[in-house]
Amino acid sequence: MAIRIGDEAPDFTAESTEGTLHFHEWIGDKWAILFSHPKDFTPVCTTELGYMARLKPEFDKRNTKVVGLSIDPVSDHRKWVGDIEETQGCAVNYPLIGDENLVVAKLYDMIHPNASAGPRTAVDNATVRSVFIVGPDKKVKAMLVYPMSAGRNFDEVLRLLDSLQLNAKHTVATPVNWRPGDEVIIPTSVSDEDAHKKYPQGFKTLKPYLRYVDQPE
Repeated sequence: MAIRIGDEAPDFTAESTEGTLHFHEWIGDKWAILFSHPKDFTPVCTTELGYMARLKPEFDKRNTKVVGLSIDPVSDHRKWVGDIEETQGCAVNYPLIGDENLVVAKLYDMIHPNASAGPRTAVDNATVRSVFIVGPDKKVKAMLVYPMSAGRNFDEVLRLLDSLQLNAKHTVATPVNWRPGDEVIIPTSVSDEDAHKKYPQGFKTLKPYLRYVDQPE
């Protein structure tokens, strides 16, 4: 079954490089990033895992946990992390799920439902290149899917997380290319009367449906 934004993130139990992981329990009251890879010992994924390790302190600041997944056993993951540290200059500092039986990949609609476990190439797993942002309520807040040939932009994942958390706290929307600290948009569901109460400092109206306000703290 396809996963959609707003759905409850499917729960699962899986082995990882940091032991058995019960997904919903592991998330607890935090946000979570689940990102997947087609295969261990592949070049693009190696760069991504290393960059995510460097970026992890930023996710920690945002009360967000990070977990990776690859359709290979945990024993292979443990060998791969040495290559990642050697080539990327940063040790993997988050769990990596072993999904050699494709259980999680199928739960999250990352791969064809009829795909079979066993020896597989990266090409066989081309669709397993996904990012899921999950909220403390265990609902899927955003999804990104990339092809095998294009490395993901984890700075954008962080920016997207900032936008989602700002919306969750203040019920505002973010405009194109928004960065933290930029003006935000007052949703059309908020009347001018309510907007004046909420933002006594005032806001800027370009059109009745397009109103900007300084980013709330």
